[in-house]
Amino acid sequence: MLNPSFDAYAFLKNLTSRPGVYRMLDAEGKVLYVGKARNLKRRLSSYFRKTGLATKTHRLVSQIFDIEITVTHTENEALILENNLIKALQPRYNVLLRDDKSYPYIFLSADDFPRLGFHRGAKRTPGQYFGPYPSVGAMRQTLRLLQEVFPVRQCEDSFYRNRSRPCLQYQIKRCTAPCVGLIDKERYHQDVQHAVMFLEGRDQQVIDELVARMEEASQQLAFEQAAYYRDRIASLRRIQERQYISGKEVDIDVLGATVKGSTACVEVFFIRGGRNLGNKTFLPKFQGNLTPRELLSAFIPQYYLNREIPPTLVLSHQPEDMELLTEVLSEQAGRKIMLLRPTRGSKIRWVKMALTNAEINLNRCLVKKTSIVERFKSLQQLLGWTNLPQRLECFDISHTRGEATVASCVVFDREGPNSTDYRRFNIEGVTPGDDYAALRQALTRRYRRLKKGEGILPDLLVIDGGKGQLAQAVTVLREIGIEETTVLGIAKGPERKAGQETLLLAGRDTPVIVAPDSPALHLLQHIRDEAHRFAITSHRKRRIKGHKISPLETIPGLGPKRRQRLLTQLGGLREVARAGVEELARVPGISPGLAQRIYDSFHG
Repeated sequence: MLNPSFDAYAFLKNLTSRPGVYRMLDAEGKVLYVGKARNLKRRLSSYFRKTGLATKTHRLVSQIFDIEITVTHTENEALILENNLIKALQPRYNVLLRDDKSYPYIFLSADDFPRLGFHRGAKRTPGQYFGPYPSVGAMRQTLRLLQEVFPVRQCEDSFYRNRSRPCLQYQIKRCTAPCVGLIDKERYHQDVQHAVMFLEGRDQQVIDELVARMEEASQQLAFEQAAYYRDRIASLRRIQERQYISGKEVDIDVLGATVKGSTACVEVFFIRGGRNLGNKTFLPKFQGNLTPRELLSAFIPQYYLNREIPPTLVLSHQPEDMELLTEVLSEQAGRKIMLLRPTRGSKIRWVKMALTNAEINLNRCLVKKTSIVERFKSLQQLLGWTNLPQRLECFDISHTRGEATVASCVVFDREGPNSTDYRRFNIEGVTPGDDYAALRQALTRRYRRLKKGEGILPDLLVIDGGKGQLAQAVTVLREIGIEETTVLGIAKGPERKAGQETLLLAGRDTPVIVAPDSPALHLLQHIRDEAHRFAITSHRKRRIKGHKISPLETIPGLGPKRRQRLLTQLGGLREVARAGVEELARVPGISPGLAQRIYDSFHG
């Protein structure tokens, strides 16, 4: 049904037939949808025909109050502009790609004794860049492997230039100490060259060279040196087994797309030099129905425009505008970019791998969504509400003996934690240790902003605490003039065990009785624990920043002897931060529980 406030006939009558971009606006001037067209008049006329429209299009058309257009010279320009507008405006009816962060690279500096390190962002510093890697974890794992096999320094220049004796990395044979001249430039550059060959996918060539040197050392009866080369070869063989995909040195991205109902997933595998660098999962937002072909048509320009593109994209489905995408991506890259939907050969296996991962991650997402919705329905029943809650907020306070007090605010919607809306508040001007005053300050700052229209008010405000904290929250909302938000306190039971919590609802004299296995209680526990985690993480960051202390000193149960043992066994704070739980637990004196706390302190 057409919106009576918009005269579609008059609008179409004088519309140009040139290529361009159109923006559909609602009554408040907010953009509902951004689209491109080779012929604007023909494309927009298709929205207002009397029959043959999808349900999603009917809903969209009924909300149109105006349409703005931008004419472009070519359809290619329209595609690029459409992509930029979708990213900037985030329209409700477009397929939205939420994750647009730049990917990490391994960087090799151009110094006399180059360093290998992490890089993200513009490539302004002279040197070589290897990647991109799908995550910081994948990149750091590769750096760790490199350091074990090729002892090229990874320390910052400020540390490197001020050494008077070798650091722990030298003691554990993960660096050759160029900082104090314990290795000459020629030998150091041999390790650098091998590391570069490995990163470029030429690890078999590296192995061949090491084999030749091992045999030469054996013939000269230098058995210790031969054993050194043997261990390197064995390490490289193990890495090959984990990472190698194909004997061909190729750079490609493999994209698998799948859609179930209102949920979609795109899985991207990054193949560089024939080696699988890992994969990344994307869960775009969209309205209405969508096919995998349409999903890839929307995903590819949003993700690859203004980004480094490999020579080949291998796709699980053929996008509807494949020729246009090929032309635009090639034009941007300044070289030929191929988009392939394989029907045979090894690339079929890669596509199947991507599709399998996409389906698994999509199913996990659907299970999570179903669980969250069931918990929201249970909460609705518990509170006796007519409508399903849309948005929950929870606050918690964290400090160490009143020092560096931080309040956290976490937000849940019907898809679970909404981390982009999380907020933290550095508390100032209150008596140290006064949690009531800290909570009052955080709530006042938060809800004054929301009252002014700077955000969305929650249906339910959850406070981690008992009657005192609940009273503070009720008072603050009353002073600000917020009446539509219900306040609930969740107080820990006498033994502070999960399932024994007491629920206190504002305006009700007696506690709310709820079973330990109630989905509503599980939802409240989840948001309470998330607020607690976020508060502690924020507090630690503030305390470390204020005192310049080691992050290890903030971990309960980790005393000076254990800290020293950790640093010695793992080779410094950087290696402790990189280590996994199992690796930490191997250090004498570190229990699995303590290892988990150490890992959590570095990884949130």
